[in-house]
Amino acid sequence: MNWHHHLTMARLVARSLRLSKSSLIQTGIATHRLEGKYRISYLIPALLWHESVTIAMPIAVRERLIKMELPQLQQWLGTSKSIYCGNTAPAPEFKGLWIVDPQSWLNLQLHQPALLVRSPIIIDGADDLENWARKLLTVKLDEEDWDNLRSTQPSNIWAQIIEIKIQLMAALWQRPPNPYNCYLLGDADRLLIESLKQLLRSNLPRNWQNFYRELSDVDRLVSAQIDRTRGLFTLAITLTDLVAELAPIWERQPLILITSSVDLSAKAIGYRQELGLGEITSVKFSLDRQNDSFKLYIPGWMPMPNTSKFQPVLVDEIKHLLYLTNSSPRFIVILIQDTPLKSQLAAILAAEWGTRVQVEQTNLNGSNILVSGWEFWQQHQDDLPTPELTIVATLPIPSLEDPVVAAKVAFYKQQRRDWFRLYLLPTGLRILHRAIAPMRSSQGIVAIFDNRIGRRIYGQQVLASLNPAVRINYRDLSWLDSKQR
Repeated sequence: MNWHHHLTMARLVARSLRLSKSSLIQTGIATHRLEGKYRISYLIPALLWHESVTIAMPIAVRERLIKMELPQLQQWLGTSKSIYCGNTAPAPEFKGLWIVDPQSWLNLQLHQPALLVRSPIIIDGADDLENWARKLLTVKLDEEDWDNLRSTQPSNIWAQIIEIKIQLMAALWQRPPNPYNCYLLGDADRLLIESLKQLLRSNLPRNWQNFYRELSDVDRLVSAQIDRTRGLFTLAITLTDLVAELAPIWERQPLILITSSVDLSAKAIGYRQELGLGEITSVKFSLDRQNDSFKLYIPGWMPMPNTSKFQPVLVDEIKHLLYLTNSSPRFIVILIQDTPLKSQLAAILAAEWGTRVQVEQTNLNGSNILVSGWEFWQQHQDDLPTPELTIVATLPIPSLEDPVVAAKVAFYKQQRRDWFRLYLLPTGLRILHRAIAPMRSSQGIVAIFDNRIGRRIYGQQVLASLNPAVRINYRDLSWLDSKQR
């Protein structure tokens, strides 16, 4: 395989195993995709190591690894290391490779660490480490939990439970709509939940026990996600800062984190601070300009995204790009986070391109035009065709309209830390880098219509994070029409 960092990665992993030192390796290529070029590089030292090694990797790539790569490598190396694949910990005397789902391993570390032998852990795809941890440390209460609560309580207080639930719904529905349908709970909302606790008898369902235990901690972030059309809401309680929970985990064993691109710098200071990682050997590989490059189109005449002129110009520009592909239909992805605009744009495009246009669907072929939000594309891009044109309406920098993001920014401000450069910008670039990763294999076109790249100081950092890329201009877009004719 044409990847010139194989030997360097193998040496870094071998060094971490030999010295029991942790490492962070930014490969620059998509760690979540099946064709991860680097996996053989860390498997070789793991197979040659005389003790047990844990490898946490996405389920999607596990089958190929076990059936193809590992048997071939074992034969070539002359090793016979035992392979155990499962989400429960192996016996303490196990000396082989334990292949496990990352979230399962992290869940054991958070809740049952005594079950685990302190063997070195390689986490493949650690770009998502914060999201995995936050999900595991979040307690949610949905409609089913309310039903479970009522079933465990005496019937004479059912009406009071329902009354408190209705009061809470009424308070939430009075909030002004936001694009995320998510709201932080205020003091009055918390008092309602506390009054419910005073009413309840013992023998609470486990989720309710966990929720009230977390609620007693003033540092917890309590929010509600509402579904106005169905009249439902979900309560969630989580941590603003994960460091206190995660830092002890990293001290238990040598840690080898393999990521795509989690920070602009090799030292990944922001990423490490976010997760409570201490001193760690950190390396960032460069991408190959010949094999990993794509074409980057950023028109200079776009209005700023926060102006009223942006939407109509965006629609016209997207339509123009699609006209250029008419002679040879191909898979195209349009990434747009604004929910109303996403629906409006899809309707406009469907009027001209018909059923080729689909909104957040997975049953697609090589000629469809997918209109999608960032989250949907991240979840399903591995299962969809590789696009030859990806259109980015605006950079995926987290919005302060999201109450959870706003609360996290407030936490950074309390710590007197640079909340934009340490949190918002790196998070946005991680999302962007992962979303366009397939374009490097197809060497297609990425069109970004967010003019902040040209007008904000951080625009140069955005461009640097996209390298290697070949900038093209308006006239170069004729490539779309000529390719594959």
